[in-house]
Amino acid sequence: MRSRYSLINITAGLTNQLIITMLSFLSRTIFIQTLGVEYLGINGLFTNLLAMLTLAEAGLGASIMYSLYKPVADNDYMKIRILMKFYRQAYMVIAAIVFVLGLLLFPFLDFFVKGANVEDVELIYFIFLLNTVAPYFYIHKNSFLNVAQRGYIVTAVYTVSSIVTAVMKIAILSYTQNYLLYLIIDSVITIANSIILAVMVNRMYPYLREKVEGKLDEITKGQITTNVKAIVIQNIGNYLLFGTEHLLIASFVSLVAVGIYSNYKMIIDIARTFINQVFSNVYHSVGNLVANESMGKIIAIYKCYRLVNFWLYSSLTIVLAFTLEPFINIWLGSDFLFNQEALLIILLLTFYERGMRNSISAIKTTAGLFREDQYAPLVQAGISLLFALVLVQFLGISGIFLGHFLSALFVPFWFTPYVVYKKLFKLPVRQYFTSYLSLMLIGLVAYLLTKIILIQFAPVSFATFLIYLFVSLVLPNIIYILVFYRTEEFQYILKMVLTLLRRLQAKRRERMLSS
Repeated sequence: MRSRYSLINITAGLTNQLIITMLSFLSRTIFIQTLGVEYLGINGLFTNLLAMLTLAEAGLGASIMYSLYKPVADNDYMKIRILMKFYRQAYMVIAAIVFVLGLLLFPFLDFFVKGANVEDVELIYFIFLLNTVAPYFYIHKNSFLNVAQRGYIVTAVYTVSSIVTAVMKIAILSYTQNYLLYLIIDSVITIANSIILAVMVNRMYPYLREKVEGKLDEITKGQITTNVKAIVIQNIGNYLLFGTEHLLIASFVSLVAVGIYSNYKMIIDIARTFINQVFSNVYHSVGNLVANESMGKIIAIYKCYRLVNFWLYSSLTIVLAFTLEPFINIWLGSDFLFNQEALLIILLLTFYERGMRNSISAIKTTAGLFREDQYAPLVQAGISLLFALVLVQFLGISGIFLGHFLSALFVPFWFTPYVVYKKLFKLPVRQYFTSYLSLMLIGLVAYLLTKIILIQFAPVSFATFLIYLFVSLVLPNIIYILVFYRTEEFQYILKMVLTLLRRLQAKRRERMLSS
């Protein structure tokens, strides 16, 4: 069942992401044409700024989801109801805190947008704040669907709402060029989504509506409190790493540079989101696995997870290396390129290194190993900011991202696997790095072979761009199939997928015959 739900969730997630991606490019194109790059910079800046206020929420959500895996697997309805009540009450408090803190940032807005030719900055920010707070009132219901491995329902609702939202936004930009109305649409659709999902959860799981008798036991409450503190500390560090990019660029480079970078970031984030549709939908199955299976089984599945992790991230890193800037050039023009090869290399190395930690981080989180490395992101953030503030003086925008990349090598690159291998697997961590380096060398060979072929073509037209896209997408995957085909991990994954497809096909035939 874990595998079946994972496949359904992955399929739904990838379909949703494909639709959203196409609409995002169309919406972004019209946005730039109608409002300009400064409004694009404001969009990214306020998104980053308000992400700072949501740090506590992420800690609570991850910790309670971890606490829910076992009672959901055991059908312990009483424990589930008590946890969900606690979850909802905590989110009400967080919503109030985020709103108040958001209001306190109003006097400092001029510092972040100095020199920008943008009207109604305060009103724009207030709408962003409302869009940040609104989902908290129902998010506990969405999270329960994910823990119950029914994330495809959330995906389906968001797919429909994303299509409606994108179409309405495109119409608003095309006919009115009204940025405020463009933002208000997000508020209306976000609230509607939350209400629809809450109603669906109540109908699917009627026991969640029953009166809760009893309180959360002190042991579970203590575990949640401890984990929340650890995760909040981690998320503060993560925000200082990834949430301050736009703030640093706006402060040390320009708001226009924020807008130009946001296009690079959007494409890289789309690639990451496509991959994460696989990992985020498998994540809750991993949580179920860790809660119920032996350590030998957990390690075996982790190795399969790691292979898929490498395959997807290295493949898309190679694709982006050859197509990202040619695509932006065709899409928006050369004015929207940084034309800094070093910057592109740093962004893609960061994308790959961060992505390669997905599999080991998923095991760490679902196993509840929050405290062991709780201060690591803060240490990394301090190193990153120190490097960034120094290097930006000499390298400009490239220095900011070089600081982020170097800090990752100093801290999580080695410390996250150390925690998992020592505390959970009880294995020497050198096994992790031996495998990591072997995979990296295979990926490097695939990149170099792709470059040898593509160096003969200059990506100056749409036709040559398609050649770049085709070769960089197909060749590495052929190489990986040849290299990994005989491994236990590849054979296990292939067998699992084929078995699931046969079962789904058999069930489809049964439904057709019965109808």
